[in-house]
Order: sequence, then structure tokens, then C-alpha cells
Amino acid sequence: MRAKKVLALTAVFLFLALSAVSLPALAGFWSEGKTDTDAVAITSHTIADLAEKLKPAVVNIDTETTVSVGGSPFGSQVPKDFKDFFERFFGNMPEQKQRRQGKGSGFIVSRDGYIVTNNHVVEGAEKIVVRLLDKRQLEAKIIGADAKTDVALLKIEAENLPFASLGDSDRLKVGEWVLAIGNPFGLDHTVTAGIVSAKGRIIGAGPYDDFIQTDASINPGNSGGPLFNFNGEVVGMNTAIIAQAQGIGFAVPVNVVKSIITQIKDKGKVVRAELGVLIQPVTKELAQSFGLKETKGALISQVMPNSAAEKAGLRRGDIIIEFNGRKVDEFNDLPKMVASQPVGSKAKVKVIREGDEKTITVALGELKDRQLEAKAEEGEKGAQETPKLGLRYQDLTPEIAEGLGLKKTEGVVITGVEPGSPAAQAGLRQGDLILEVNRKAVEKSEDFAKVISKADKDKPLLLLIQRGGANLYIPLKWADKDKE
Repeated sequence: MRAKKVLALTAVFLFLALSAVSLPALAGFWSEGKTDTDAVAITSHTIADLAEKLKPAVVNIDTETTVSVGGSPFGSQVPKDFKDFFERFFGNMPEQKQRRQGKGSGFIVSRDGYIVTNNHVVEGAEKIVVRLLDKRQLEAKIIGADAKTDVALLKIEAENLPFASLGDSDRLKVGEWVLAIGNPFGLDHTVTAGIVSAKGRIIGAGPYDDFIQTDASINPGNSGGPLFNFNGEVVGMNTAIIAQAQGIGFAVPVNVVKSIITQIKDKGKVVRAELGVLIQPVTKELAQSFGLKETKGALISQVMPNSAAEKAGLRRGDIIIEFNGRKVDEFNDLPKMVASQPVGSKAKVKVIREGDEKTITVALGELKDRQLEAKAEEGEKGAQETPKLGLRYQDLTPEIAEGLGLKKTEGVVITGVEPGSPAAQAGLRQGDLILEVNRKAVEKSEDFAKVISKADKDKPLLLLIQRGGANLYIPLKWADKDKE
């Protein structure tokens, strides 16, 4: 199918850890690989022998999906003028249904036919056909999938199948040699080799980004295929590439895959723990506003009602610096840490609050999907202006609150932001609701004006705003001329 982006093959080297491919004891319903390795010389025959042993566990995946297209015989991508001309003579033609085919890769993880692939390879597919190395073609069904990690579990009806052993991606090292096998552009069981270029990459694919970066050549169609170490163990699932680059591909770590497919098989879905907070990164400006020495941790901008965090006593403005003894260096480390814990388990959360460190025990809840939406219909009546900051604001009225989808009818709403101003550079927008300034609540325009008039012009203002149903801390710098 599609693999989200393009890569290049790198060369050979001298020595690497390698052991004979074996059939270790099962862990769960998959096969857990060995961890002991012996260093041996790497030759072209070594790679060839390894590829020959591993290819039978790799499958090609063909999908069929029905899509609706416009009635024009020229498709939906038609210039408006030509479309008008066509409809004048032929009228509006009904939408046509077309069958769309896709290709991807996968790997067998059990003798009885469980197969792992990417969710985006099979999402929405009405028919899935798996092709084995021995040319057999078997129809597959989706057992379950998780869009947040892009993992899907399939099942084919077969017995005594070759299968891949799953390794330990936590033990994988940058610079370690890896092998990718897949179905790029429909070229089945293509083998490429390279090294692990980096670990823990965040590419904006979702809240749990933690990708392995590799320069083993990956192309469209490789999606869902395995990334092997030289012990013959799967250490990742090839998932994404950067189309305009060479030598940059990404794989989901196999330890993530194990957790997901176990839940899918046992429960039919993926259940994750949650704290019940919205977080944001600690920038240099926010660190200054909160009196922090480092830009580390996750800043709580909102505590969800009736959540585990609220029940435990976590507060808006707390900076989480540790979770169960693990340091939270980057704010996006926290969702992965929380999601790895069982629902209902108790976690020790260390925070900085008002300059002091506190450890709070939280009984983790279950993650629920939330949609936070709001309309933006702002008025200008009664608006006040702060030329030095570049924003206009006014008291929140019932009419404006209704337009923004807000339940509360008191507060201060931004009605305009001057382009190029400090407010614009800080990312403030028309329709933002100001809740606090420098940790002081503001309910009326006079409150806002009073706080900023007394603020230290050598420090950025710390605004807490509400946008789209979510709270967000924003540091607002004074323009240099305003300090004089």
C-alpha cells in the first residue's frame, strides 16, 4: 500500500553480533528471540544466509477498497470552468464507485497464522489477501488495530507456518546492523540492509511517537514489514519514510508492537492508562515565568474534571518532572510512560509546584477519546486595546460565549491581534479566552489591565488561555521599546 515516505541502502562493514536463528520458547502467542549473541565476521554470505532463513516469515499484503469518485469521466480533479462546461451539456452525473487496490507488507508471528502489519496498510480494506513466499494466497481478516501506534493484527487460516521471532527493541543500539524485508512497489520479498541511525524519533505521527530511524532502504509497499537485527529477530515494524530524502526511514519498536498485539488478541481492543491532564512543553520563556532553572518536564495546562489527576490532587501549573522514578525530560515522554502502565495501577508523580517539589500518588484511569471543539464568532463591541502588546480584548458576553461554545459567561476574550506584534509572535489568537495573568485569575477587563500595569517589564507575562476547549500557558514578551 503506501509507506508514508524514501530511503537508500548503506554499505558493508566488518564485524557484528550474530547467532544461529533458532525457535525459542513462546512468550504470549508469539516467539521471543534470544538475547545472547556471539561476535562473528560479516560477509556477503552471512547476510544472504540470514535473508534466506527469514524471508518465509514475511508476507505481501494486497488490499481492495471501494471509493466514491465524482460523476465526471475525467475524475474529481477537474478545473471549475471545465466542470461547469461539462455539467452544462451532460448534467450532474451520479458518483461512481471504484475499486482501489493497495499493497503492503507484514510478518507472521505464530504457526497458526497471526500476522502483524501497519494499521494504515489495511485500514478501511474490504478484502485482504496475504501472499506467502511459497506462492499461496490466503484471505485474511482483521483481528484488531490501533491507529495511535499504527499497528494491526491479522489472521489467516493455516497451520505449521514459518514465523518470525520477536526481539527486544530496548536493547537495540544506534549503529547496529539491521535487515528490512518487504514488498516495495509490489516487488515481493525485497531484502535491504543498513544500520540503526537513531532511536526515540518523534515524527508527528501520533501521541506515542518513539520510532527507530534506519538507513536500510524502505519504499512504498514496505509498510508493515519487519526490521530484523542480525540475530534474526524482529526489532521493529517499518512504517514511514521521508519522501524527499534518502536514507531516512522509521520503524515502530517491536516492544510497542508486542504490547499492542497482546491486547488486541486478548481483549479485541487497546486499553491505555491516563492521568487526565493536558500538558505542554516547558519552553525557555515558560521556565523563566515559573522560576525554573531547566526547560525540562511537562507543564499541566488543564486538569480534566473527575479524572485520576483531579482526584489525586494534581493542579494546573504543576510541572511533572518524574513518573514512577523515570525522569520526564521532554513533555512528550510522559504520554508513553503513562500508557505503558496498567489501568488502575498507582503511579508516583513528582511535580514542581510553586518552586517546591512534591510527590503525588495517582491511581491511573482509562484513556477515553475526547473531542475538544469550539466555534469562533467574536465581536468588537466594548473592546479595549493594549498597543504595547498588540492585542484587543473585552469582557466575555453571553453572545460571545455562545459563539465560542463556552459554558461560562465571565472572563476576558481576545477580540483582535495586531500582525507582527508581541501577541502575534506569542501565538495568541482572536477568540482566545484569558483565564489568568501571572498566575492571577482575571474575570473582567479591569482585572487584566490592572495586572499588566503592575507587571515586571523585564519578565514575560504568563497567560493562561482557553482555546478550543483546552487550556494553554503562553508566555507573552514585552517589546523592547515597552521596557523603556
